Amino acid sequence: MGAGARHLREWSAEIRILTLRLCSWHKTSTTNSTSTTSMQEHPLISYAQLVKATDSFSATNLLGSGSFGAVYKGELDGEAGESKRLVAVKVLKLRTPKALKSFTAECEALHSMRHRNLLKIVTICSSIDNRGDDFKAIVYDFMTNGSLEEWLHPDRTVDSEQRYLNLSQRVAILLDVAYALDDLHCQGPTPVVHCDLKSSNVLLDADMVAHVGDFGLAKILVERSSSSDQPTSSMGFRGTIGYAAQYGAGNMVTTHGDIYSYGVLVLQTITGKRLTDSESRHGLGLHEYVDRALHNSALMDVVDTQLSMDLDNELHTMSDASSYKRMVDCIVSLLTLGVSCTQESPSRRMPTRDIIKELHAIKDFLLANM
Repeated sequence: MGAGARHLREWSAEIRILTLRLCSWHKTSTTNSTSTTSMQEHPLISYAQLVKATDSFSATNLLGSGSFGAVYKGELDGEAGESKRLVAVKVLKLRTPKALKSFTAECEALHSMRHRNLLKIVTICSSIDNRGDDFKAIVYDFMTNGSLEEWLHPDRTVDSEQRYLNLSQRVAILLDVAYALDDLHCQGPTPVVHCDLKSSNVLLDADMVAHVGDFGLAKILVERSSSSDQPTSSMGFRGTIGYAAQYGAGNMVTTHGDIYSYGVLVLQTITGKRLTDSESRHGLGLHEYVDRALHNSALMDVVDTQLSMDLDNELHTMSDASSYKRMVDCIVSLLTLGVSCTQESPSRRMPTRDIIKELHAIKDFLLANM
């Protein structure tokens, strides 16, 4: 037997174990909470059902494609008398190295997660396709409003309607993501490090509630330390360049790495800058660019165009200066938070509990007297 066949058999056995875990978890969840999606609603799904749901994985249903898989929009048949359920189907590219490992990591990371701000698995498929090849897919609830990335940087050639996020919506989204990270890092029996937190992995439902998804690079730490930062080997490159300060080859994965990625997310959400916009930042990294602006009181030089327009409107239409000043103070606080989370030294980055506390203070201050 060749090495490839042995690895495939080993992975298939591991997937069967994960499948049993998922079934066990969902049955327990159904007993404990009627609000939790259960496998009894959607049993482990067949390849034929996914073919039907996605119209044979039609290009018109393709939502996006990444290193380890392609994601399709689909409709699952509901139970008798129930409407169809919109889902997103992530089909793994099994010929891609580490794709199976990504599948396992995602199932392992999410099989016991129940937090409202984490994208939950509806069901999985481990089967054979119509060519007789191994087929694996993960099915999630479809997030109607797409990703945060699409709202921060809309494609005008695709999006017919104007996408707009006001300051309070941005704060709410950042708070949702902070709660998700806190659940991963602090609320389970062992910390889970996402390893690839970025705006395209923050998905928004119909109510604009944020859900953190794509756990294909997630790492479950071996044991919890008092500070939830027990390191583990990165096993090579992890994360997206620019978002991850610690996930280069040979570095150790800790929860501090997710905090850095979160800080980058905060800075992007308020500045509207892409990580590739170095020219508009005069060659500076995003952390240095914002930090310099804060020290030079050059806030308007770095704020997202939409937020800048909102500030101008407040300045010219308000009856007093309090509303404008409140918005400015909140933006400064958010940028300061982002800079704090992207400190080069991991120990200087804010823990999730402090991030949440700070965001609640910003939210309360922003909404005061509105």
